[in-house]
Amino acid sequence: MPHFEIVIDTELIRQTWKLFAAGLWVTLRVSFFALLIAVPLGVLLGLGRVARNRVVRAVCTAYVEFVRGIPLIVLILWIYFGVGNLVPLGGEEPAAIYTLGLFSAAFVAEIVRSGIQAVPRGQAEAARSSGMTYLQSMRYVVLPQALRTTLPPLASQFILLIKDSSLVSIISVNDLTLVAKNLVASTAKSMEIYTALAVLYFALTFVLARLVRVLEKRFAQGGHT
Repeated sequence: MPHFEIVIDTELIRQTWKLFAAGLWVTLRVSFFALLIAVPLGVLLGLGRVARNRVVRAVCTAYVEFVRGIPLIVLILWIYFGVGNLVPLGGEEPAAIYTLGLFSAAFVAEIVRSGIQAVPRGQAEAARSSGMTYLQSMRYVVLPQALRTTLPPLASQFILLIKDSSLVSIISVNDLTLVAKNLVASTAKSMEIYTALAVLYFALTFVLARLVRVLEKRFAQGGHT
């Protein structure tokens, strides 16, 4: 029978782990700041999607449908090379953060919209009949209930955001993916490098997915109390 032997290149690991660690930090940083843009903007867009005002509803719907209909890689190139020629974006990393934030906001908006619409309409009507304005009923009655159903999907969206961030390497953001590409170019060991890249992304998203599952269980238990 043929004999297979797995050889671990410890020297390659020693030479590259610091580069991968730096790339991981960039990936997390870009994803985190993009999330800080995506969540508040997505909440506003989600509220706009269910607003009474037809103009506001139409504008928010148009944004969500337009952004969701564009491949992320195209949006990255358009904002960096197109918008970046008109408005200073501050470099590759800020451009990546803005793009990921604007892109993810469209998906956050749909999560918020579905969460709001999951709240029974009678709750809002009861709040209005008690003298609350539309904004007050949304703030004190509808949104707190919608929050229970939207937090787990929002956490899952962050995981998707991390995976989507791998595309920002196309504009030379020195994230995990670009680090791997550069290492392959300098070492010619594509199998080893890309395997390490896959393992790092898997480990990162696996841990976050477990945290999301714990979050979902806690909210499910809270909903039955």
